[in-house]
Amino acid sequence: MRRRSSTILAVLPMLLVPFANGSAAELAITNTPVVPSPTAIEAQVVAEGLKNPWGLAFLPDGRLIVSERVGTLRIVTQDGKIGPPIAGVPEVVARGQGGLLDVALAPNFVSSGTLYLGFSEARPGGGNGTSVAKAKLVLDGDSGRLDGLSVIFRQEPAMESTLHFGTRIVFAANGDLMFGLGDRGIARDEAQNPANHLGKVIRIKPDGQPSDLNPKRDGWDAKVWSIGHRNIQGAAIDPATDQIWTVEHGARGGDELNKPEAGKNYGWPIITYGVEYSGLPIGDGLTAKDGLEQPVYFWKPSIATSGLALYSGDLISGWKGNLLVGGLRGAHLQRLVLENGRVIGHERLLEDLDERIRDVRQAPDGSVWVATDDANGKLIRLRPKT
Repeated sequence: MRRRSSTILAVLPMLLVPFANGSAAELAITNTPVVPSPTAIEAQVVAEGLKNPWGLAFLPDGRLIVSERVGTLRIVTQDGKIGPPIAGVPEVVARGQGGLLDVALAPNFVSSGTLYLGFSEARPGGGNGTSVAKAKLVLDGDSGRLDGLSVIFRQEPAMESTLHFGTRIVFAANGDLMFGLGDRGIARDEAQNPANHLGKVIRIKPDGQPSDLNPKRDGWDAKVWSIGHRNIQGAAIDPATDQIWTVEHGARGGDELNKPEAGKNYGWPIITYGVEYSGLPIGDGLTAKDGLEQPVYFWKPSIATSGLALYSGDLISGWKGNLLVGGLRGAHLQRLVLENGRVIGHERLLEDLDERIRDVRQAPDGSVWVATDDANGKLIRLRPKT
């Protein structure tokens, strides 16, 4: 049972776990000092009753659009009113970790009305995989419909699995879509195969064609940006540099924060700071190898990272340039303080809620919103305490 206390915001140090054959290098990129927030924060539950919300985005009028893993898309007002399901959502494989996953508004949404959905899709030849679709959102009161929906990306190969679908759709400065895909849980070695979409970061144009900025290497699928990932469920773009940041699940330990770059290999499953759920080593038990990238930061034990935001607002003093990471198993929101691209401190928030944090987003007004992963899922707003 998790410890509860009388306050809604708790600041606790990360658990320190001894490393087998641990090194100073390992300790330098995990277990950073606790850094209390310079701003007192209050958290307000704005809405509840959502069915395992997975992704959220802010409409121009201030309302939110929220995906529920069961396969529904809804509008939620700033005062917590939840609208009926939006029509025209594609059929999803809502089993295991699958279902309707991320929702993202196109950068030109105001003029185009275009949104993108990530979801797990059954395939005609058998199996399933992560797909990305685009459609026009036509609003009608507190709901609406999707018009002209088309699938612009399908993960290949399809697999008979209900695990590790990934997603989290973000937009590069040139309008390209970037998103992470999991190794499907049963094909981990394929994360090292650049010819397919398992355990990869993908970069495509808005119509689904490969980005012109992808590596263009022999043997690489034209849509692949980077390889060697396990299961990415959080992504954010730094608007100042156009750099993508991602967080991915480890196994037992070894969740990672990465800055995926074109053509690079992030190691899974050859190197990892995690172990099998049985406690046995993964592969040869390596944490480093020539030619494979180290994470910017990793968690040991795992917090089951999901959702990632790079805070750029002014509302919460002292948070600008920090990363915000959702924890599922860890049941908290974690703030990471960055300096010159390195994590130098952390803070654990919302522990008293005892809720799995599935997504985290910055609102246009600078407040921070999180979605909790539960059959009675909540939207929670964080802002300075008044």
